[in-house]
Amino acid sequence: MATLLESISIPRLSSSRTTISGGKKAHLSSLQKNRRLPQSRIHHHPICCAAQDTNSTVPRRNAIGLMLSSFLMSQTGLPSIALSQPLIEFREYLDTFDGYTFNYPKNWIQVKGVAADVFFRDPYVLDENISLEISSPSSSNYKSVEDLGPPQAAAEKVLKQYLTEFMSTRLGVRREANIVSTSSRIADDGRMYYQVEVNIKSYASTNELAVMPQDRVTRLEWDRRYLSVLGVENNQLYELRLQTPENVFLEEESDLRRIMESFRVMKLIV
Repeated sequence: MATLLESISIPRLSSSRTTISGGKKAHLSSLQKNRRLPQSRIHHHPICCAAQDTNSTVPRRNAIGLMLSSFLMSQTGLPSIALSQPLIEFREYLDTFDGYTFNYPKNWIQVKGVAADVFFRDPYVLDENISLEISSPSSSNYKSVEDLGPPQAAAEKVLKQYLTEFMSTRLGVRREANIVSTSSRIADDGRMYYQVEVNIKSYASTNELAVMPQDRVTRLEWDRRYLSVLGVENNQLYELRLQTPENVFLEEESDLRRIMESFRVMKLIV
């Protein structure tokens, strides 16, 4: 029995360290000259992030491991010890060049070469991701997120932008979208942030070239929740975007909202 206990690995929490680059894209080199930060701020920053525990239900990606562990315990007659759900760790992404920070799940993968300023995705649920968009410094002059109007007006702008991005030239495709919720909050940095949630469904015909309408059967392609956090600093509009399948959102809502609440914008030193 002692040998069996020693062979069972019990998950442990540990502090993790990550280094986030402050370097940015070549096409912003002229902007960097005008807004260069002190050398101490544009170097890589080691950030110590303690693991955080989640109050939500067990994510589907951990369910199999838990079931297997429970089965082994039941077969050996051992009591149910330390079989609580695995703890989700978060890391902080800090961009000192563009002036923002947010937390993301430690196991998510950063994807390079996308249009967003930064992009992370879940390695298991490929439709679940985080991205950060920033308005052009040469064409925007925001003083506050309230320049967008009230939260509802901002939500309508966000939804319109999503539908423009998802516009399809395929025959038989239609999108259904609605605003789920809007809100505003004053964070601990004293700035106001807007939070917007929208749902978008995509439908497509199974035979878009069929002559008879009854042969063009429409099916649901995907059903997603989009969550945006809007903040203003440095005369620019920052938008943190989270995308997740609607059924996954119901399961991981607590963790996704913690990501949203972690988002902050920062004043750049000229």
